[in-house]
Amino acid sequence: MSLTRTDIENIARLARLELTEAEIPVYVDSLSRIFAFVGELERAPTEGISPMAHPLPGLAQRLRADEVTETDRRDLYQRNAPAAEAGLYLVPKVIE
Repeated sequence: MSLTRTDIENIARLARLELTEAEIPVYVDSLSRIFAFVGELERAPTEGISPMAHPLPGLAQRLRADEVTETDRRDLYQRNAPAAEAGLYLVPKVIE
């Protein structure tokens, strides 16, 4: 898939990015190559291949015990807040 200048400008607008005139051709080329590579990956033959839980067979992720190691310090932290109520931080309304 090849992107156009218009595509890049639309992506930049949606992402709230300000691109210079010199950057636009670079992004057209770079993103087009990324999409082309993803297209190549989609054509890879994956029939009959089972998903892996771990990339190295016979190994498992070491997990630590699920234990509480710290005490609840919420009240201590909320003392610094300008306004807190019922364990929640109160903030000014910013959306009408």
